[in-house]
Amino acid sequence: MIEVRTTSRDETLALGRLLATQLRAGDIVLLSGRLGCGKTVLAAGIAEGLGVEQAVVSPSFVIVRSYADGFLPLFHADVYRLGSLAEFDDLGIVDDAGDGVLLVEWGDAVAESLPDDHLVIRFTVENDDVRLLELDLHGSWMDRDLEVAV
Repeated sequence: MIEVRTTSRDETLALGRLLATQLRAGDIVLLSGRLGCGKTVLAAGIAEGLGVEQAVVSPSFVIVRSYADGFLPLFHADVYRLGSLAEFDDLGIVDDAGDGVLLVEWGDAVAESLPDDHLVIRFTVENDDVRLLELDLHGSWMDRDLEVAV
């Protein structure tokens, strides 16, 4: 487990840009934490780091947004409104994102439907400005040196 604290929106964006340097095609990153904790901000930083030029916004109402203009295709999902794992599986998001990077907000809800090879980032709001991000590494993520990226 790697712990990182950010003290501003800009620091969270910068962390996302750094994490993007470690991403590979087929990667799955789960973002977990309460509403307003910074999940979409981190996703925007990852998108910037991947060269995505479009503004990244929460996919809450459309379930998944895709961005194809970066170095790798980016699929940004929000599973908060899904009622079951079966709904998630039926969407085929994991297969669709196979040649790119999949970010899943509220990812804990669907973790058991995903391959063992994924990264979980849990957000905790410590106060108005400080966020604790815990990076929980699974599968090939255990072999990556994320300490240099964060």
